[in-house]
Amino acid sequence: MGCGQQAFAAKSKNPVQYVDPRIGSGGHGHVFVGANVPFGFVQLGPTEPVRGWDWCSGYHYSDSVLVGFSHSHLSGTGIGDLGDITFFPTQDQSRVSYFNHDHEKVSPGYYSVRLSPSNINVELTATARTGFHRYTFPSKGEAMVVVDLQKGIGWDQWTDSRLVQENDSSISGYRISTGWAKNQQVYFAAVFSKPIRHFTAINDSVGIFSFITNGENDPLYIKVGLSAVSVENAKLNLKAEVGSRHFNAVADKAKSLWNKELEKIQVSMDNDVDKRIFYTAFYHTMIAPSVFCDVNGDYRGSDGKIYRKADFVNYTTFSLWDTYRAAHPLATLVHPERMRDYAQTLLAIFRQQGKLPVWHLMGNETDCMVGNPGIPVLADLLLKGFVADKEVAFEAMKTSAMLDERSMNLLKAYGYIPYDKEPTNETTAKGLEYALADGCIAQVAQQLGKKDDYTYFHRRSQSYQFYWDKSTHFMRGFSSTGSFSEPFDPFLTTPGKGDYTEGNAWQYVWLVPHDVHGLINLFGSDEVFTSKLDSLFEVKGDLGKDAAPDISGLIGQYAHGNEPSHHILYLYNYVGKPYKSAPRLREVMHTLYHDAPDGLCGNEDVGQMSAWYVLSALGIYQVNPAGGVYIFGTPIVNEAELAVGANKIFKIIAHNNSKENRYIQSVRLNHKPYTKSYIHYKDIVAGGVLEFEMGSQPSSSFGVDPRDRP
Repeated sequence: MGCGQQAFAAKSKNPVQYVDPRIGSGGHGHVFVGANVPFGFVQLGPTEPVRGWDWCSGYHYSDSVLVGFSHSHLSGTGIGDLGDITFFPTQDQSRVSYFNHDHEKVSPGYYSVRLSPSNINVELTATARTGFHRYTFPSKGEAMVVVDLQKGIGWDQWTDSRLVQENDSSISGYRISTGWAKNQQVYFAAVFSKPIRHFTAINDSVGIFSFITNGENDPLYIKVGLSAVSVENAKLNLKAEVGSRHFNAVADKAKSLWNKELEKIQVSMDNDVDKRIFYTAFYHTMIAPSVFCDVNGDYRGSDGKIYRKADFVNYTTFSLWDTYRAAHPLATLVHPERMRDYAQTLLAIFRQQGKLPVWHLMGNETDCMVGNPGIPVLADLLLKGFVADKEVAFEAMKTSAMLDERSMNLLKAYGYIPYDKEPTNETTAKGLEYALADGCIAQVAQQLGKKDDYTYFHRRSQSYQFYWDKSTHFMRGFSSTGSFSEPFDPFLTTPGKGDYTEGNAWQYVWLVPHDVHGLINLFGSDEVFTSKLDSLFEVKGDLGKDAAPDISGLIGQYAHGNEPSHHILYLYNYVGKPYKSAPRLREVMHTLYHDAPDGLCGNEDVGQMSAWYVLSALGIYQVNPAGGVYIFGTPIVNEAELAVGANKIFKIIAHNNSKENRYIQSVRLNHKPYTKSYIHYKDIVAGGVLEFEMGSQPSSSFGVDPRDRP
């Protein structure tokens, strides 16, 4: 069905109705399932017994046992944490229940489940900083709520807590824990709709509160405010965001907030399955970063200090090694109103901990993953005009890149990271990530007219060449004496021991997104580069018994389930062969994304897997993580309208689009012929119309001329 026939059918329905939050809750997707609002601090949802890696979010679709409903969860991570402030309704003091997916409902901002065998019906909704529970008990008599401050998810370990009954209907307290986030502090205040009949303290961290219920027509409502600062601020958040509002009104507001965000991209697609995949993906990109300040502006800094009445919205949950690639470039297009706060958050973290964030969680630096991934995100924000004080931002990037930690001392000393000098290894991955971050700093230095800094960081950005082995055409570990690591198997991956992080030589040879033409020159010609790229999708090999489960979604050795592969399909444009990317992009979008619980081929990674899909479905992708050059691929939308801020709309039309017509034949921008195989950020956010003419055969001319390549 063509775009004219469909006539923008998505507008006839609220996009929230296409979202299925359980997509990605099976397999290795690790997504959050529950109630929240866009970018909210609170993710209120079911928590299951943690049975292994696939329970990182606290919930896996394969399970049927619940141990409570917690107010904080992660979405799509490879490490489990949070699970704070758990509530559980019961009528017999049991603290575990079964459930069936047939009696479970979930939509943006709302979750419900019927517990078994108790038949208690649980409904949840949320605001940014509060959770709202509605428990309906099947029979009259005593009803109980277990409040558990000890339980956590994954690495999270309780260290201290306090649980206090303040009056006949209010409780408060705090939970302090350690884990992935070393010093995690959550304060809460809860108000019950019924008087507390009895409070039984099991210990300092678990209490049972009992009430009298008249059965199914007499639900118990619980409003819970959270804060990372204090109980007083938790009460303030609760009063400001919920107050006297009823459960249904809060749930309706949550749905409205999701609709408002989801409507920023209106799409016409051939069927409802594709719409469900698209809008659920877009939904998943907005679970994090999470608001990490109270309604009065107070927040807990990364130095543990309390900062009062901040003049910006502070955020946390920055999975930057994942999200610098697509999630942040997507956000700059459709969430411009949040970008200055993102930038100010990054700079506040820098001031408080002395470097830009690496992987930030609950105000804690986890130092998870390699490289300097905060640098490309801040550089991209600066180059796109979202940073007020560019000099301060540049100093933050420069300082972060000049520290003597995480192998940067070796990079400064040798110009690369010798594998024989780094005991934790993964030096090739570290070196390539540092090189691309340095390339981003160089772009900023150039814009600011800092010639010496540009020269220094541009030279460091070329350090990827040290790892290039021209005899094998792979990036390899390089020693301080000038030899490559041996033995060498391009398929093998050995986490923590080999040259690469969650990958192998086949996947990492392409990790030069800041200087693709420089990489092509190392291969010697466009033809050799293309041949190697073709081979990536065909070769078969054994990754080894210790291969990380993150290396998934394999097509040959292309691993879509993990982030280092995400830009690779767009590299064909750089050698004038965009038509070669089209069938592979369609293959990934149609075979590795589904509208089912096992709908993702790898970890959601806090929005990155889904952001890749959203951008790719629109037909664009930012390969260089900073600067705003979006490469054309193959749109699967027939039409799309992006609200790009300042009341401007950027419209994408794919004429004659179909399963067979996957190749771009020609392009028009604002009704004029456009020959380039990429588009600049400034042209998108200016508003206008981008038209793709699609066909069933590769074009012999589009994007071929060197002048039209990115």
